[in-house]
Amino acid sequence: MNEREIRLTSSLELVRWIGWAQRKAGEDWIRERELSHEQAFVLGYLTQNPGSIQRDIAAISRTSAASVSSLLQGLERRGLIERRTDPENERSKRVYATSAGSELIAGFETAMTDADESILAPLDEDERATLLALLTKITAELPQPTR
Repeated sequence: MNEREIRLTSSLELVRWIGWAQRKAGEDWIRERELSHEQAFVLGYLTQNPGSIQRDIAAISRTSAASVSSLLQGLERRGLIERRTDPENERSKRVYATSAGSELIAGFETAMTDADESILAPLDEDERATLLALLTKITAELPQPTR
């Protein structure tokens, strides 16, 4: 059975397939820039939150301080981030995306919007509105994801 012969038998299997297509588009975009998912996430976070400390990055990425340190070292070697000593606390380092890092990650949101548009392309405006209303109704009853 090839990919086109796979029969999806439930609505939720179809929703998972849509999620897979979105995730693949994001992974492809990240891979083209020779980044790992974690590196791309941290670069995006630092672009939006310049001067974060390593502890904040570990918390938001749900990883250990040692893992974040290793990840930051890799980004630093590529010239995508820089660490600066905090003038108020010399033991603390603030982390910033460099202009090269910000440029590398720029466009991710647009790429994801384009992927969403491609996924929804077979639907007209009324069908999109109906899909949104149905998904909103379903998700209103689900626990909210945490960051």
